[in-house]
Amino acid sequence: MNCEALMNQDEHIQSILHKQSKQMRSDYRIHLTASIDCIRVLLRQGNSFRGHDETEGSLNPGNFLIQLEFLGAHNKEINDVILKNAPKNCKLTSPDIQKDIVRACATETINVIIKDIGNSLFSILVDESRDVLMKEQMSVVLRYVDSSGHINERFIGIEHVTNTIALSLKAAIDKMFTKYNLSISNVRGQGFDGASNMQALIAVAKKNLPISNFFRIVGDVVNVVGSSFKRSDLLKEKHSDFIVKALQRGEISSSRGLNQETTLQRAGDTRWGSHYNSLNSLISMFSAVSDVLEMISEDDSSSPDKKTEAFNLLESILSFDFVFNLHLMKHALGISSELSTALQKKDQDIVNAMDLVQVCKHRLQNMREDGWDSFLEKVHYFCQQHYIDYLKMDDMFTRWAPRGRPHRNPPEVTNLHHYRVDLFYGVIDMQLQELNDRFSKASTELLLCVACLCPQNSFIAFDKKKLLQLAKFYPQDFSRFDILVLDDQLETYICDMHSNKTFQGLKDLGDLSEKLVMSNKSMVYPLVFKLLTLALILPVATASVERVFSAMRIVKDRLRNRMSDDWMNDSLIVYVEKDIFLTVDNEAIIQKFQNMKTRKEQL
Repeated sequence: MNCEALMNQDEHIQSILHKQSKQMRSDYRIHLTASIDCIRVLLRQGNSFRGHDETEGSLNPGNFLIQLEFLGAHNKEINDVILKNAPKNCKLTSPDIQKDIVRACATETINVIIKDIGNSLFSILVDESRDVLMKEQMSVVLRYVDSSGHINERFIGIEHVTNTIALSLKAAIDKMFTKYNLSISNVRGQGFDGASNMQALIAVAKKNLPISNFFRIVGDVVNVVGSSFKRSDLLKEKHSDFIVKALQRGEISSSRGLNQETTLQRAGDTRWGSHYNSLNSLISMFSAVSDVLEMISEDDSSSPDKKTEAFNLLESILSFDFVFNLHLMKHALGISSELSTALQKKDQDIVNAMDLVQVCKHRLQNMREDGWDSFLEKVHYFCQQHYIDYLKMDDMFTRWAPRGRPHRNPPEVTNLHHYRVDLFYGVIDMQLQELNDRFSKASTELLLCVACLCPQNSFIAFDKKKLLQLAKFYPQDFSRFDILVLDDQLETYICDMHSNKTFQGLKDLGDLSEKLVMSNKSMVYPLVFKLLTLALILPVATASVERVFSAMRIVKDRLRNRMSDDWMNDSLIVYVEKDIFLTVDNEAIIQKFQNMKTRKEQL
């Protein structure tokens, strides 16, 4: 009997250990996959991982453990290998394990982006901002054309910098390029802080002291009126009453989608159109805002400081000066609103951007030359509506010192001179000058050459001479021999485009690029396609970088202010590039996690 037992292969100790080892590997894979799935959900939503108390039986163990418990409760196979049922030395729940998994997720996401870039030419978009701990963070986005001809802007990381001088930013960029094995020789464009059109125009306008003070008052009004749910509800109620009365008087029309419930909008640093929207909401809710401020100033339950603040703000907004500046900045920002909105699109091309810049400059110039009378009529009508004293333009203007007393020796000017020359002309001229400075003669010449590639209206803008000039702007990519070849290639290219129905009805450079790749014409006209690629990767705006800073305020908020820079960087990469992360397979993350260091369990 004993000999028969010894002869049974299935009972040998090696066979039993092999079976146990195989089962342990299977359980470990299920366990690790479950942890990765939970982390995927948290990363996509930008949620925190840890809780106040992660001990067994805690009611606040954190999002990660709650997700894991929920997953186990709905899957017995997972429940058998996680938390209480997992080996005590391999529970995969420690903060270090969570960070390693997130690092693996971020690394694989970046690998997909770097692989997509390949050896292509690209431009770099850089901006810096402070996080919740007031640490300077530099964000880097790459703009490139992928293998399908589509233009992309991808976030590759955020780096803490001690200061924002050029040398520090260059060192941080070099470090990031070395980390991802990117070649600086492939960079063909750079976009840095200050390329944001709306933000630049607002910053310029604030150089005018009365306008700067106006924006301060607007910010204070939004903070006071919207500082509590009670006041917000009161504001909505007052605005609703105003809408009902206006409908009864026939001052506004009623239709589906009109006169919906709204509230005051707060201006944000990384939202270009937020200042414009904030001013529009203040104009539409002006009566309600005035009523709420008046109620706060007369409310006995409010503190004396709050009552005084509300009273002073009410006095400020019920003045001709405030109403004038409110409408002036609303009109000025409204002119650049379409430009700012268009520049926030990831696939926006330089040709359309240039057209919008010209439209913006033309409208500002028209406003300066012919818009004063109609503008003043709107201000006058608004003052009548809200019982605000209207200043006579022929009266002498009184300049007030900071403490509320008149200047000792003020220049004698009329109200007309102050409001028309100092403010109306002053703000418009500063904005026109800013747009002209940002689009210098050299850059304008480059952009006019780029515009010749535009496929609209059957390539009506095509100009071979200007396109050859464009190629000469890039001596690194076009040799003298290439220029000679390009001369002939452009002739054949434009004949092909005119005769080929596939390329009719295209709207912009992005459509043209995709069509060339789809029809394999990019291989037939390689030099033309390279010229098109260089035009597409020209940095138009830093909107994608601004979005990263918006995401940073979600991922690293005041409750998670102790996040390390590496932890924040990894979380941000996955959160911002969600569409790429969704394509990353769990197996790739598992292999990366296992290869980071020696694990207690092997696969």
